[in-house]
Amino acid sequence: MPDPAAPAVQDYYPEDFAHCYGCGRLNGPGLHLRSHWDGEETVARFTPSADHTALPGFVYGGLIASLIDCHAMGTAAAATLRADGLDVGAAPSPRFVTAALRVDYLKPTPLGRELEIRARVRERTARKVVIESTVSADGVITARGEAVAVPLPPSMVQPDRGESR
Repeated sequence: MPDPAAPAVQDYYPEDFAHCYGCGRLNGPGLHLRSHWDGEETVARFTPSADHTALPGFVYGGLIASLIDCHAMGTAAAATLRADGLDVGAAPSPRFVTAALRVDYLKPTPLGRELEIRARVRERTARKVVIESTVSADGVITARGEAVAVPLPPSMVQPDRGESR
């Protein structure tokens, strides 16, 4: 299991692209999701608080979708670095955005327990990365997702800001 205090792929997003509510290190009130390699998968952990309630005792589905989404984009960045022969931290993490996201809610996700988000790259091309993810609580998978990540398009780069890669 990776050391959760070790640098994560999101720690190396360029400053102009590190503001995502789910995974941006520069978004103060954000979730600050951190993704690490664990063999051929990536893993992130998150403990929902009372602010993430759907019904008493259970997490709302939007949080689950956000965790899957942000972890998938981090996985796409990590996989791209790895394909280039680089470890996370050896270069800025490339930024990806979500082209498609599907989430299957399999069981209610309990509130207040640490969630484990795992992802694996199913397909990687120059134009996209397809990532499969799971969310589990206490070893029980509660949601499954698939995301299509695409490199940050030039239209999202503001003229007075740098590019991520």
